[in-house]
Amino acid sequence: MIEFFVTYKITLMEGKFMKLETKRRFLIIKKWIVEIISIAVGCAIMAVGTSLFLLPNQLSSGGFSGIATIIYYLFHFPLGTTILILNIPLFILTFIRVGKGVAIKGIIGTVLLSVFIDIFDMFDVLTNDPFLACIYGGICIGLGTAIVLKANASTGGTDLLSYIIRSYVPTFRTSNLIMIIDAIIVFLNVIVFKEIEIGLYSAIAIFLMGKLIDIVFEGVNFTKSMFIVSNRYKEIAKEVGDKLKRGSTAIYAKGTYTREKKMMLWCVGSRNEVVRIKEIAMQIDPQAFIVISNAREAWGKGFKR
Repeated sequence: MIEFFVTYKITLMEGKFMKLETKRRFLIIKKWIVEIISIAVGCAIMAVGTSLFLLPNQLSSGGFSGIATIIYYLFHFPLGTTILILNIPLFILTFIRVGKGVAIKGIIGTVLLSVFIDIFDMFDVLTNDPFLACIYGGICIGLGTAIVLKANASTGGTDLLSYIIRSYVPTFRTSNLIMIIDAIIVFLNVIVFKEIEIGLYSAIAIFLMGKLIDIVFEGVNFTKSMFIVSNRYKEIAKEVGDKLKRGSTAIYAKGTYTREKKMMLWCVGSRNEVVRIKEIAMQIDPQAFIVISNAREAWGKGFKR
């Protein structure tokens, strides 16, 4: 009789575990589908800004697309295909140094962007006015980039390069790298096309791109502060430390309503890191209570000094 009840209880537990595992897999698949759709939409918007505004007016948005623009006008090689080829070495390094998750999403984003750019390149130009082109091109690319980044992905170029450099130097600021590369690419555009106005208009486009991303993320350059209340805080802290190399602080807390004592994790990181921390926490404990806010700045180990 006792053996029957023990067997029955084990069977129930196994059934419950299977249901939870099936639900978890369904949520993971659903999340991937939503992210892929977001990446596709973001890349399409970026392609509109590039092919129908910036490229026809010889303007640059910096990064690998800026290099591809120069190659496009010098050798008439398709812009999208050039961007894809330039990113291949970065895909390999990202896969080796950062991980297959980041590399796969980077490949998806870059391939989609390249395809959309070459498709929209066959359409008629929307404007030949460089001023209008830099404004609307910058807005489109900024909005599209923000959508892609919110899907925790990238379109290659400086995004992937920043991941690789941060794997060697965790304290390196991504914004500094992007700013330096964009400035160099815009300067090259000015030299190749021998028109200072191209650099001036391109600078406006890049500025607007940054502002659009800021608006979407409510401050892309701000450090984010994150509080996580979960009974599985140790597992979450370990995963965050292992995967992102970010530390966290456990704080004793007590619910005023339940009077229940709990531990609360406090994490600080960049925008991309906070997105990944949230995903880690929800995967480990779907019932976790999470609060994210802007910290403006962070000083100390792993941040500015």
